[in-house]
Amino acid sequence: MVGRDLVDGEEFTLNGVPVEMDICNILTDPLKESVEIYKDETEFNYDPNGEKGPAQWGRIHPEWGACSNGSMQSPIDLMSDSVDVVSHTWRIQRSYIPANATLSNRGHDMMLKWEGGAGGIEINGTEYLLKQCHWHSPSEHTIHGKRLPLEAHMVHASLDGEVAVVGIMYMIGGPDSFLTSLQSVAGANEQDTVVGVVDPRNIKIGSMYYYSYTGSLTTPPCTENVLWAIAGKVSTATREQVRLLRVAVHDESDTNARPTQPINSRAVKILIPQVKDDV
Repeated sequence: MVGRDLVDGEEFTLNGVPVEMDICNILTDPLKESVEIYKDETEFNYDPNGEKGPAQWGRIHPEWGACSNGSMQSPIDLMSDSVDVVSHTWRIQRSYIPANATLSNRGHDMMLKWEGGAGGIEINGTEYLLKQCHWHSPSEHTIHGKRLPLEAHMVHASLDGEVAVVGIMYMIGGPDSFLTSLQSVAGANEQDTVVGVVDPRNIKIGSMYYYSYTGSLTTPPCTENVLWAIAGKVSTATREQVRLLRVAVHDESDTNARPTQPINSRAVKILIPQVKDDV
């Protein structure tokens, strides 16, 4: 599996049967405002050579300066030789509940925003409420420089404005049931589509450990001091599900993934928490 391009859409199989993979397997080869992000995404794009591309984001608006000169920017490369394993020092409790949601076309991605209280997560005693979920293709975080086909970001905020993002990476394989439930509305031309009641518990995280570090939002204003928790288990989605998330936004771009940023002196840790789900 070493050297395989993780963006080419190949399925990982065992005796011809698709299998689930951990990020660890891939790494080592078998082994308030800021939370909403930026409402009008037409002011920036992902053209690497364009005037509105990622290299220029910090110059478009003064309040976007962190995009250019921040020291804790996201995404990053999850390199195995820079990851520390930390066990039994981190507690996460998931307490999501169904709530009304709207699917919004923000110009470069599709965002599912919960209108009422959809519950949230508690990390080491701090409660973060779920605000929205959106998708990037290919993945923004990389594994030894390679991108997977898709990455979901579940964005949470505490009452005092701290932000936590749970990231879920996907490879090509069997259909994701949560994405399947959204397919009927994801292709609509409307900017905002009322979806009805959506249960966040149906987003399959499926991991008992996380890669965690302190970073930023990956779109302007690139706000820093964001707690990232990337699920160690890689989920699956079909090639068609990934394609539909891209074509639905009608931005004629092949990607909405920001380039990886310097890790600087930050630590990336594998957290093996005691996880409790309220269901």
